[in-house]
Amino acid sequence: MAVVERTAVIPASPGDVWAVLAEFGDISRWAANVDHSCLLSDQTEGVGMTRRIQTDRATIVETVEAWEPGSTLSYRIIGLPPVIKSVTNTWRLVADGDQATVSLTTVSLTTEIDPGPRPPQQLIAKAVGKRFASASEQMLDGLTRHVGTPGATVVAPAQTTGGTA
Repeated sequence: MAVVERTAVIPASPGDVWAVLAEFGDISRWAANVDHSCLLSDQTEGVGMTRRIQTDRATIVETVEAWEPGSTLSYRIIGLPPVIKSVTNTWRLVADGDQATVSLTTVSLTTEIDPGPRPPQQLIAKAVGKRFASASEQMLDGLTRHVGTPGATVVAPAQTTGGTA
C-alpha cells in the first residue's frame, strides 16, 4: 500500500473548515482541480453519502466511510483504472494555537492507495501516488483560499511511503 500525506495550516477554526468539507457535494466550489461535483443521493451528511466529481476527462464516485464532525472525513474513491484495487482519502482537522487569541487548524489529507499484491502493481501505486499528491496539494490550497486568509500555504513537504499491505 502506498500512502501520501499533505498538510496545511489554515487560519480558521476547525468548525469553519469542517463546514466547507461537510458540504460534500460542493467541492467544485473551492477545489480548482474539480470541474464539477454533485451529490448522488438524498443523504446530505454522514457515512454512506455519495458524490460524483469530474476532473479533466475522468468521472469518479466518492462514498463517505468515516464522518466525525469537526475532525475527520474519509471517503473511498471509485471509478479509477482497474489496475488500482482501492483508494481512500482522509481529511483530519486539528485545532492549533491558543483559541483565545488565534484560530488555526492543521488540516491533513492522507491518500491510501492499495494497488494489490503484485510488484508491478506496487510500481503503479508509486506513480499514482505522485498524481494524488499533486491533487491533494491543489485541494488543500483551494480549501485554504476558500476558508482562510489568502497567502496561507501548504506547509508539509511531499511525503510518500510505500510497501505492501
